[in-house]
Amino acid sequence: MTELKGKGVCQGVARGEVCYIKKAAAEVERKRIYDIPSEAAKLNMAIEKAREQLKELEKKVKKSDKNSAMIFDVHQMMLYDPDFTGDIEKYIAENEVCAEYAVMQTAKKYAKMLEDMPNPYMQERAGDVTDIAERLVNILTENEYKPAMHGRVIIAADDLSPSETASFSRENILGIIIKNGSSTSHTSILARTMDIPAIINVDGLDNSIDGKTVFIDGSEGKVYVEPDEVTSAVMEKKAQLESIKKERLMRLKGKETVTRDGRKIELYANISTAADIDAAILNDAEGIGLFRSEFMYLDRKTLPTDDELFEVYKSIAAKIKDKPVIIRTLDIGADKQAPSLGLPKEENPALGFRAIRICLERTDIFKTQLRAIYRASAYGNIYIMLPMITSEVEVIQAKAIMLDVRDELRSESIEFKEVPVGIMVETPAAAVISDKLSKIVDFFSVGTNDLTQYTLAADRQNPKLSNLYSVENEAVLRLIETAAENIHKEGKWIGICGEAAADPRLLKRFLDMGIDELSVSSGYVLGVREMIRMS
Repeated sequence: MTELKGKGVCQGVARGEVCYIKKAAAEVERKRIYDIPSEAAKLNMAIEKAREQLKELEKKVKKSDKNSAMIFDVHQMMLYDPDFTGDIEKYIAENEVCAEYAVMQTAKKYAKMLEDMPNPYMQERAGDVTDIAERLVNILTENEYKPAMHGRVIIAADDLSPSETASFSRENILGIIIKNGSSTSHTSILARTMDIPAIINVDGLDNSIDGKTVFIDGSEGKVYVEPDEVTSAVMEKKAQLESIKKERLMRLKGKETVTRDGRKIELYANISTAADIDAAILNDAEGIGLFRSEFMYLDRKTLPTDDELFEVYKSIAAKIKDKPVIIRTLDIGADKQAPSLGLPKEENPALGFRAIRICLERTDIFKTQLRAIYRASAYGNIYIMLPMITSEVEVIQAKAIMLDVRDELRSESIEFKEVPVGIMVETPAAAVISDKLSKIVDFFSVGTNDLTQYTLAADRQNPKLSNLYSVENEAVLRLIETAAENIHKEGKWIGICGEAAADPRLLKRFLDMGIDELSVSSGYVLGVREMIRMS
């Protein structure tokens, strides 16, 4: 027996024979073309065929999860993007080369641009560009790869594109193991959507595993190649327990999130896009505790309009009905960069011009977002949350801008509601002066990710500092406790929306502090509900 270790991105246990996918990339040679119009027409025909393929993939995935189907909607949008397709046509004309070569060279440029961005989410989108380019090249060269699979198998590969993952039949796939990849990649997201045990970054994985029987343990990130009898027995037992646990959690849908002594805890979900709302509803979230609104500003050349933002906020509020939707205002900067803002490069962006600091200087951008939020408030139960607060002055200035926006809407006879205003407690400064801040806001929500890195001076994205970066550090916990005490003195509530909100090691401490609300990734809602009901 051989044991391989990786990172689990979807829990569960699976046993099966491995089908190792070794893709033969389409050969792309630089060929000189003299009939440019004919080559451009060939490109456009390939683009149309690619769109049709993506529509079919979107329909297929939408049957199980509308959220993940959006991946292929985004891919279609890229094929409709005149900048992307126009650059390919321009490359053909200027260099007199074949369409497939122009596609690959243009895609490399776009992928490099995304890879160079400091935001991991945007870096992952480079893979989407590559996926689209490979699809176009395969169509142009008539080299469309289809793996030979016999029966139900565990897929293994160096890497998989979202298209490849979605093209698999759920009935045929028992699990996925990948040599590379990341937990935020669309392939990982699709694996979770398909509820397939999946492991990425598997050290030592190669095609010698093809055809062999393995057990994969998604929760532990382990692959057991040709397992012995003892390991097989242990894994079989674990698979049974996983199935029982899943059934048990499903029975918690519709149940109250209360402790054993009857204390009600609000249990919300974190979302990044409008499409995420479906997963939140499916997992019975009691509201949206954090809508990361900045994702509407990323990866686009122009800023979103008032109407664009309004439609998204309205759709979320309408879908979740009367439940709270807490919209964090634009949190651009640090690891999230928006080209449309034209922000200068900073040596230390995490401590630089970001979030509320941008909004208070670029009031035109802030007002556009606030108008959309207030307009959408007429259709649901919306809250505003300000990020990266370090002083009372920032809150007062932000509220003054909100007042201007409300006055403008009244003058235009546009309906809106009064919206509660809270802040993120994610800087030590906010926690230290929480006695003052609690008097001028309606609620606190602790962003444990940033609060931890700022308190401990440990970059949360630096793997060399992982031993220092810990929410369990007493200094971090005491700051949260201080904020909780001060907001409660004013008769108001406090929540936690960072990753720590789903950490079972911290739950009791949070409950003892009097934390009123927890906001977690949609997939963790029922598990956290169970922990709270047992506390």
